[in-house]
Amino acid sequence: MTSTTVKNNFLPPGLVSNLQEVLSKKNNESDKANDQVKANAESTQPSSSTTVSDAVEDEEAIDSSKPIVLVTNGDGIESPGLVYLVEALVREGLYNVHVCAPQVDKSVSGHSVTLQETVAVSSAEIDGATAFEVSGTPVDCVSLALSGALFSWSKPLLVISGINRGSSCGHQMFYSGVVAGAREAMLCGVPSLSISLNWKKDESKETDFKDAVAVCLPLINAAIRDIEKGLFPKSCSLNIEIPTSPLTKKGFKLARQSMWRSTPNWQAVSANRYPAGHFMSNQQSLGIQLAQLGRDASAAGAARRLTTQKKNVVEIESVGVAGKSDFNRVKKFFRLQFLDQDQDQEENDEDLDFRALESGFIAVTPLPLSPHIEMDIQTAALDWISAALHGEQ
Repeated sequence: MTSTTVKNNFLPPGLVSNLQEVLSKKNNESDKANDQVKANAESTQPSSSTTVSDAVEDEEAIDSSKPIVLVTNGDGIESPGLVYLVEALVREGLYNVHVCAPQVDKSVSGHSVTLQETVAVSSAEIDGATAFEVSGTPVDCVSLALSGALFSWSKPLLVISGINRGSSCGHQMFYSGVVAGAREAMLCGVPSLSISLNWKKDESKETDFKDAVAVCLPLINAAIRDIEKGLFPKSCSLNIEIPTSPLTKKGFKLARQSMWRSTPNWQAVSANRYPAGHFMSNQQSLGIQLAQLGRDASAAGAARRLTTQKKNVVEIESVGVAGKSDFNRVKKFFRLQFLDQDQDQEENDEDLDFRALESGFIAVTPLPLSPHIEMDIQTAALDWISAALHGEQ
């Protein structure tokens, strides 16, 4: 406060006291007002960082001495394969575990990305890990995580995609979202693994994922160790296929990608494709129910709404085009299923991925960026896998 009492000896002491009290209150109110204006001004300024993680991730909690491992998958962030895998990595206590995975099942999305649409990202609760669920595909998740826009880092030591429900052998790798997640990391120059469990209906159970983690964890640890040493094979991603009963595995086998594929089977269905209360058989865990709206439900004629409540996802599709008469138009509805087919005799090579898998081995298949260097990559991968497994033993 300025010198307001220089001549207060000419004023009654009581009046001086009252004036000082009034001035003090005004100064305090002025200071508070200035502080509020300053706070409001600061709140309107753009943030110095656009990362979502600033609101939920405590940078000081990250031990810089531990390597960063990013986990994604194709089955969705709540799938048991991812949950058991992350729990095991956290329990190891050797890594900073980060998760960026699809919000719902995107297991057959291939290498698709989301363009011209907004991708929503929400924090997720996974003990010991920093996790986000994304409304996009596995490739969206990896691309976003490595971009620097979500996490404060852009290059983890290793990206692990999995563990997927169902094998991704042969040509299934082109459809597989879990393989695509690992492939995207490889395209970005980050070593990666994709892991799938050969799930069989009426035979497999959820605890098989826990066993799958147990049998592949030594290979994961060996990969992280040798990436740090510069010994991990470069220019390829490793696709790991775990047999149906993981604990009865015969061991690891270096495999080659086969020509095996499931046969696409398109079936014509009625306009009322799914009766009330009927759910898609391959999406029962998500509870996806489809219903058809009237042709005037959307001006665009292709609008889609996804309403997610935990594991219940309702998908409503519009099939009409506004402004066009449907009297002379023919509409048909089809549903795609994949059916297993008998393999040719030339596919009997036990070194092929699906043959090794069906024989009870954990099939490890190097997936190179370029087929022209496949032989060199096969040799390098074989040398590394042999050394890594020998060291773990």
